[in-house]
Amino acid sequence: MLVRDYMTRHPMMGEPTMPIVEAQRYMWEHNLRHLPIVGDGKRLLGLVTRQTLLVDPGRLASLDVWEITSYLSGLTVKDVMVQAQDVISTSSDVTIEEAARTMVENRISCLPVIEAGVVVGIITETDMLCQLMELMATRAHGVRVTIQMPDVKGELAKLVSAISAQGWGILACGGVPAPKAPGKWETVVKIRNVSKDDIVAALSQIEGQEIIDVREM
Repeated sequence: MLVRDYMTRHPMMGEPTMPIVEAQRYMWEHNLRHLPIVGDGKRLLGLVTRQTLLVDPGRLASLDVWEITSYLSGLTVKDVMVQAQDVISTSSDVTIEEAARTMVENRISCLPVIEAGVVVGIITETDMLCQLMELMATRAHGVRVTIQMPDVKGELAKLVSAISAQGWGILACGGVPAPKAPGKWETVVKIRNVSKDDIVAALSQIEGQEIIDVREM
């Protein structure tokens, strides 16, 4: 799973001379939250978000309504955009999880995708959430069960063996360190064509593991 597989290719872009009122309208009409600003050859010059288009009220405090109108009409994207040297970007061959880590660590909601200096795509936090949905088979009906187990070698194999012994197939599987239980691991599996009661009956027999949530989805 690489950025190239989940990014928006050839995203809508803007130019630095675009008035901010036009940029706001353009982003609203196309439901955009991020707008790469490019120059010749689609080379990245900056990035505009809905937040960067917000004008500081302090700048307007001493102006009357006519002066405010004149001031706003004179602002262009280059006056408010994040400059290219400050834009955090990625490349298309980066893994999804590495791109997600970059976004989380820098508290940003998108990454322009750059190849040879040219904007070829953009990946956003929404794209990441869509991928999480696919990883957990959200669109497929089944039973989702969370099992807490010791964070030691062989525990996941015990869980998979118990499921396999019933002839069930796993739609999705993922795990994280248990947030409130040091030394434990929480694994989520989704199984279809089986009842909650059957799952609980089978998986509750695994020594050292505990079912902490089960639901049909």
